[in-house]
Amino acid sequence: MAFIHTIPEDEASTEVQEMYDKNLQAQGYIPNYAKVFSHRPQVMAAWSNLLGSIRSNMDTRRYELVTLAAARALKSSYCMLAHGSILQAKFYSTEQMNLIAQDYHTAELTPAEVAMMAFAEQVVWDATAVTQQDIEALRTHGFSDAEIFDITTTATARCFFSKTLDALGAQPDEIYLKLDEDLRQTLTIGRPISGQIQE
Repeated sequence: MAFIHTIPEDEASTEVQEMYDKNLQAQGYIPNYAKVFSHRPQVMAAWSNLLGSIRSNMDTRRYELVTLAAARALKSSYCMLAHGSILQAKFYSTEQMNLIAQDYHTAELTPAEVAMMAFAEQVVWDATAVTQQDIEALRTHGFSDAEIFDITTTATARCFFSKTLDALGAQPDEIYLKLDEDLRQTLTIGRPISGQIQE
């Protein structure tokens, strides 16, 4: 469901169908975010290329934690659910992931991980408030300037995607209803999951 009409599969042009097929092969279904991009599949392709270039310089856990922090600041249910699910599947127990999503400061992450997530949130909230001291603080945790760039672009790229989805009313996919109930509720901080009854 979205606020704009999206292009159904049986009306899809070759370019749109290729985008749908790519998502179908990767995930087993066509996610709502792909449908929102059906009017401009070339933008989705450009986004995917940008994201790939950012991710290629980061290990998966760092990328996902920074993305989660940015999504949290953006109040993006879709991105919280997607990236929280990846972190839970690959790195953390359901209980640990719930703690991280609620308050990463007290979730037994390393000081460096807490610092990079806090910085990502700050970038989302008000990038003009970032100071040289904030950068120096990241350096004290061992981050190089190139790594600080990676953290920054991970957060800023998330702004584009999350805000696009929320502005056009794209709801998180029903597959996320299968998550542990407590974790699902913690991660659903903005728009409700598609098919979810709002209380």
